[in-house]
Amino acid sequence: MRLEAFGVDDSDLVFTTRNGTPVEPHNFNRAFEARCRNAGVPHIRVHDTRRTCASLLAALDVHPRVAMRLLRHSQISMTMDVYTQIPSPKTRKALDRLNDSLGNRMP
Repeated sequence: MRLEAFGVDDSDLVFTTRNGTPVEPHNFNRAFEARCRNAGVPHIRVHDTRRTCASLLAALDVHPRVAMRLLRHSQISMTMDVYTQIPSPKTRKALDRLNDSLGNRMP
């Protein structure tokens, strides 16, 4: 069923209310914070989820062009130079050692 049937214009919005109207930013941020809290993950800003996604995709060896498309960037340099943070093997080893010393080693 098209949204026009409810008196709402079709849009390219990612997040909408049940009626297809735009979500009020304050309400979206409150809901996002609640979901982070319920999931037991550290609070980050909604915009930071793009950087997290880009870095996780890189860590999972997803091809940069695929990540670029998923993040809807028009240039690969935006994805790789601005959004993606890839730790070097030395950095990863140091972080693993720090994690071990804090007793938080994941199996």
